[in-house]
Amino acid sequence: MNLRPYQELAADFIYEHDRAMVLAPVGAGKTAITLTGMWEMLRDQHVKRFLVLAPKRVCTDVWPVEQPKWAPFLSLAVAVGTPKQRLAGLRSNAQVVVTNYDNIQWLALQKLNFDGIVFDELTRLKNPSGTRFKALLKVMEPMRVRWGLTGSFTSNGLEDVFGQCKIVNQDLLGRSKGAFMQQYFVLLNPEFGEWAPRVGALDKVMQKIKPATYVLEPGEYKDKLPPCHHVEVMCKMDLTPYNKLKKEFVLDTITAVNAGVVTGKLQQLASGFVYDTNSEASDVPGKFTITQMPVWYSPHKFDRLEELLEENQHANTIIAYTYKEELAELKRRFRITTLDDDDAIARWNRGEIQILAVHPKSAGHGLNLQHGGQHMVFLSLPWSLELFEQTVGRIHRSGQRHDVWVYVLMTEKTVDEKIWAALHTKQAVSEIALEALK
Repeated sequence: MNLRPYQELAADFIYEHDRAMVLAPVGAGKTAITLTGMWEMLRDQHVKRFLVLAPKRVCTDVWPVEQPKWAPFLSLAVAVGTPKQRLAGLRSNAQVVVTNYDNIQWLALQKLNFDGIVFDELTRLKNPSGTRFKALLKVMEPMRVRWGLTGSFTSNGLEDVFGQCKIVNQDLLGRSKGAFMQQYFVLLNPEFGEWAPRVGALDKVMQKIKPATYVLEPGEYKDKLPPCHHVEVMCKMDLTPYNKLKKEFVLDTITAVNAGVVTGKLQQLASGFVYDTNSEASDVPGKFTITQMPVWYSPHKFDRLEELLEENQHANTIIAYTYKEELAELKRRFRITTLDDDDAIARWNRGEIQILAVHPKSAGHGLNLQHGGQHMVFLSLPWSLELFEQTVGRIHRSGQRHDVWVYVLMTEKTVDEKIWAALHTKQAVSEIALEALK
């Protein structure tokens, strides 16, 4: 398969830069770009062997599928699963070994022979204080070539940029997170560690990393895709229990211990139920079993979902859920498929699945679902803009032939509206960051 012109430019950029980041929208072909760059580096003997770190499903369902299309002469092994399966991939003669981020600490204990590394979904390494981050730093010195790929660089704020840059190139923003924060942020609340960016900080940071960063111009990409329509679907419920929980932190036998907990329970209640958490003594002395039993108050969202599916003539639809009880209710009402079912991705893309239920954390990165349908419904929203954008990007990506319709179910006068507003605010930060890098 042939790269598009903008993809060729990106592949040239990473070939010419040993330490580089590719910031491109979901579905722009970052895997194809990187496979091309990797093959050229291997062919010209600039790199002997690549390690790829990616989310688990991307390891198993994206890299081995895309590799024959874009780099058929390159050998690739997947090191995922049991220790024996991982070792088999690691000790193979493959030029590229793909494994998931959860294996980093295990990797750090192995004898590695990589001089190149790719971070697919670079935001997974945004926390420089994390154990995985620290373990990786200890074994990365021989990996001279380091490329980071992401479509959501600043989705949750400017602070996340530091860790992503450090793991790729410590010269970009320095080695110390504290020094970075002092330079570009103002400490608002020492007690809670609350910081806010200084005036002009975003532009200064982006200008500093610009030489090592390839940003796909939105105009070059968006005209290759059909439009994506976001539709707010408002639902109504009796707000009496909601307002009681909001005001008193107590509803029937359900108690929220603080404001953070009550926010989560309010989001549950906006979907019609609340988990009642109980602690019971177990058979082991001194230990307790925690159970979460859903208490239902209103079926309003699921009733509206039924109407929406009927309005769309039961077109193939992906439904994104947050809570297990939402999934349970979907199973009670509809014939659904989940990503855990056999060959779910392949069957969806063949148009054989009418309703595919996904959780943003398991379907939020890398999966190609654009061939099976163009409708998506969010029963409830994630707080993370990255997860929201990446989930939508499963169907609004290269290869999609139809307009994409994303329906967001929101209960009027509830926290649903606040989450939706927060996502819009974070999106503004992300867009400004990309603009500064042009």
